[in-house]
Amino acid sequence: MKRWLAAVALAVMCVGLFSACGSPIGTATGTPPGGAPPGVPSGGPSGAPPGGQAPSGGGTQTETSGTAATTFSTATTESSQTYASTKADENAVRVEGGATVALSDPTVNKSGDSSDTNNSDFYGMNAGILVRDSGQLTLTGGNVTTAAAGGNGIFVYNTGSTATVSGTTIRTSSNNSGGIEVAGGGTLTAANLDIVTQGGSSAAIRSDRGGGTLTVDQGTYATNGVGSPAVYSTANVTVSNATLTANQSEAVVIEGANSVTLDHSTVVGDMTTSNGGSGENLHSVMIYQSMSGDATNGGGSFTMSGGSLTGRSGDLFYVTNTTATIALSGVKLANGSGNLLTVAGNDGSRGWGTAGSNGGTCHFSATGQTLSGVISVDSISSLDLSLTSGSNFTGTINPAGAAGTVAVTLSGDSTWTLTADAYLTSFTGATSGVTANGHHVYVDGTPIV
Repeated sequence: MKRWLAAVALAVMCVGLFSACGSPIGTATGTPPGGAPPGVPSGGPSGAPPGGQAPSGGGTQTETSGTAATTFSTATTESSQTYASTKADENAVRVEGGATVALSDPTVNKSGDSSDTNNSDFYGMNAGILVRDSGQLTLTGGNVTTAAAGGNGIFVYNTGSTATVSGTTIRTSSNNSGGIEVAGGGTLTAANLDIVTQGGSSAAIRSDRGGGTLTVDQGTYATNGVGSPAVYSTANVTVSNATLTANQSEAVVIEGANSVTLDHSTVVGDMTTSNGGSGENLHSVMIYQSMSGDATNGGGSFTMSGGSLTGRSGDLFYVTNTTATIALSGVKLANGSGNLLTVAGNDGSRGWGTAGSNGGTCHFSATGQTLSGVISVDSISSLDLSLTSGSNFTGTINPAGAAGTVAVTLSGDSTWTLTADAYLTSFTGATSGVTANGHHVYVDGTPIV
């Protein structure tokens, strides 16, 4: 994941700013476009990335967490303390060895760049706070501030390690510095956090190789860097009653066999700069497989109920080189470009499969949902769209002509209002639910409306 973000940010920074390239976002090369937006983790459990592919770009296959200025390895409770690190590859705070630690209202400051941002993304090296080796952290209130490459705010690494964080303010200002992150099977539960990240590849809520579980309730989570979605998932991520804003990136990215579930949250994406150079798709929610080894191969899932999802540019949803399940219920959608969904292959330049055979498969269900815009499916991709429980779709599918496999199911209490001709391979339901507006629905070349 992280590699994707690093490549995106590096590509953008290097254009006309060669002098700035002396401080690369990371050491990764060949990062998949969109492949972990800034903040997207790219690491996992010790040494053997999912899929058996070694990390590219200088990261090691051996767990490397660096050192720590303050280490808690026995049960500890502290309040209103200050913890700091200014050294490279050093955590300000580390909880390990199965220790149960409670910190209230701490001030945590981290500076000193990482020597290898892959190790920062995969194992938590150089993070402000790292919980590992079955450590158990409860953190209440306080502030965590990092000004260092690879300076993630709070990182939970490996199975059995957990953190419960509430009411904390987190600020990160450099590249590869997400707000909260899990990798290698870690678990993090967050409530009412205030997170802002500034750098590239610095998702506010992120996971990396080996994934884990991230559960977030309430709070505000904002990113300002290219390749830094509000959420980058190679894990199981659930967010409720929160505000998620990505000011220069897609809002949500799901890589591999992982999921994001959003409940009554306000989500905004504004990806106006191509992460990997000219021609890359712009979008607000992307589900893909990078083939980098950062996420187990398999279908990704995006589920959203209530709340709102706003895409200020590009497609609202984009699926490539994977199978995706998208389920929406009662969400207020806004897509500035008018493009609702693209399911398509990519040119393969970022390693996302092989051009010509890296299309997408999308299962899209709308329940009591209002949809609008254009849906595009290319010749190597497929879509089944189900509109049920009083859903309403104003738009069209493949207006330029037949391509791929496109199946639409329209329940008796749902409607489809055409804005242009639509080309499908199958239609299930009553055509009386389709308002033509002078256009036609073609199924295998034959108009049914």
